[in-house]
Amino acid sequence: MTFSTHASFLTKSRLVAGLGGLLLSAALQAQTLVERDREFLEQATQNVRADLSASRLALQKTRNPQVRAFAQHMLDERSRTHEEIQALARTKQVELPQELSILQQGTEMVMERLNDERFDRRYVNRIGIEAREDQFDLFDRASREAQDTDVKALANRMLPALRSQLEAARNLGAWLDATNRLPR
Repeated sequence: MTFSTHASFLTKSRLVAGLGGLLLSAALQAQTLVERDREFLEQATQNVRADLSASRLALQKTRNPQVRAFAQHMLDERSRTHEEIQALARTKQVELPQELSILQQGTEMVMERLNDERFDRRYVNRIGIEAREDQFDLFDRASREAQDTDVKALANRMLPALRSQLEAARNLGAWLDATNRLPR
C-alpha cells in the first residue's frame, strides 16, 4: 500500500468512525428524556402502582358488589397502563421508582384499617375520584407539554380511560352517598 493509499484509507476510517460515533450519539440522545418527561413517567408509575395496590385491597375488603366491580375494572385497566409505562421507560432507558410515595403509603395504611362502608367510601373518594382527577391533570399536562413524542402519545392514549374511570367513580360515589348515610 502506498503512502497516499494508506492516508486515504486512514481518512476514510476516521470518517466512518466519526460518523458511527455521531450516529451512536444521536441514538443515545433520542433515547434520553428531558427531566420533565422523565418525572412524568416516574409520577405516573407511582400513581398506577398506588391504584393497583388500593384496588387489590378493595377486592379483599369490600362486600359491596358495585365497589368490587369498580375495583376489578381499575385493576384491569391500570395493569395495562402499568405495562405500557414500563415498556416506554425501558425504551427510553428510564429507571422507574419501585416504591409508593410516602403520602401514598400513608393513604394505604389508613385504608387498611377501615372496614365496610367507611372503606368503600374512602376507596371510591380517594382512589376513584381524587386520584383520577389528579392523574387526569398529570396526563393532560403531559399530552400538551411533553417534549418526547412517545411520552406525549402515551399520555394522549391514557386520557380517555382516565376520563371514563373518573366518571364511573363519581357515579359510584353518588350512589354510595344516596344509599349510605355515613359521614364523609
